[in-house]
Amino acid sequence: MDNRFGFEEENRGYTPKEAVAEAKRCLDCKKPLCKTGCPIEQSIPEFIKEVSKGNFGTARRIISERSNLPAICGRVCPHELQCEGHCILHAKGKEIRVGKLERFVADFDYEAGIITDPTVAKTRGKVAVIGSGPAGLTVAGDLARQGFNVVVYEAQEEPGGVLLYGIPEFRLNKDVVRREIARIASLGVTFITNSTAGESFTLETLFKAGFDAAFIGTGTNLSKDLKLPGRENSGIEQASYFLRMVVMAGEGKVTADEVLINPGDRVVVVGAGNVAMDAARSAKRLGAGTVTVAYRRTEKDMPATRGEYEGAIADGVEFRFSALPKAYAGNEGKVTGLVVETEGAEDIIDADVILLAIGSRPAKRIVSTTPGIETSDRGYVITREKPYGMTTLAGVFAGGDVVHEPATVVRAMKEAKKVADGIAAYIDAKKLLGI
Repeated sequence: MDNRFGFEEENRGYTPKEAVAEAKRCLDCKKPLCKTGCPIEQSIPEFIKEVSKGNFGTARRIISERSNLPAICGRVCPHELQCEGHCILHAKGKEIRVGKLERFVADFDYEAGIITDPTVAKTRGKVAVIGSGPAGLTVAGDLARQGFNVVVYEAQEEPGGVLLYGIPEFRLNKDVVRREIARIASLGVTFITNSTAGESFTLETLFKAGFDAAFIGTGTNLSKDLKLPGRENSGIEQASYFLRMVVMAGEGKVTADEVLINPGDRVVVVGAGNVAMDAARSAKRLGAGTVTVAYRRTEKDMPATRGEYEGAIADGVEFRFSALPKAYAGNEGKVTGLVVETEGAEDIIDADVILLAIGSRPAKRIVSTTPGIETSDRGYVITREKPYGMTTLAGVFAGGDVVHEPATVVRAMKEAKKVADGIAAYIDAKKLLGI
């Protein structure tokens, strides 16, 4: 295996001594703004208090009441915009490092083998979950804990979705993803891989097989293209595909040739969201000579978090703001640069490789094979408030990025937790009425 792909996690976790010291800084506010800033309203002051006492097992139990993916959230959630950004100490630049404490608790629990989640009898009903990203895993874990028999269907050879294939190793170690999934499986959740909706099964066949409800958590796995003059040139690829190939090359599943970027290459990334930052930073780690992020708006309009932007700067990534892409320059069928317009004048950013990171949209495999599920003009599944998350087809629910535009892991979890409650209420009512 090419050692270029063996990315190390860039952030070191706390030692027990460091975690206790950090937790002791918490002011234990009467009105904890950190909790207000958390999309899933995690019991932050409570678990931090237990960490300050060295009660790591108790801290883990508190966290698990609201989150099925603490080791992941502790690493990749935008804490500066959420819990830490709302901390009363943030104004002084001394906010409590909630994310690192959550990561510590989850990692310590795994390494010490402190907690074994109890298995609940699966007597309340049977639920199919389609997709094993953050939303699907959250629904599966929550419903399994409530006594539902849950089967997760995943199109890829391994569950994890964007957590496994969309976030680079230096931000999220893949063994961490696998162990979180293993914990959910230990609750009695069944995972069926290499199973694609619309091909291997349909919602109709699932209901005929005895499922009481189904959850669509397939995300937005179709990347948006930027069709400009010169698009036919080789060397132009989707950033999401590039990130997937990097992960697979790191595990020896594909060769280095399939990753597209070679040492010394000039790389341009179009877009400035978190996917663009991940792609740019990965390209630098692979030895690209130059990496330039081209964004049509200003720095303040950039969708990426400040932390990701600063990380890219530290890695040596260059930025061109207010640079509107106009065309792809090429020579003999190979891309040579990106033509951009800046302040009314055209310029060319030289490139051997151009990665597109301008957003994504939902696929239509499920909707196209199941009549009755309505979508918006942009292809997002329409859901209702009662029962929360149900689509226009009875018994079929949806949540995560397939319902709203791509967002953070924790936002997908927030919505998924509400949908899980909606599914439980729906099945309970259905059985009560004898339907």
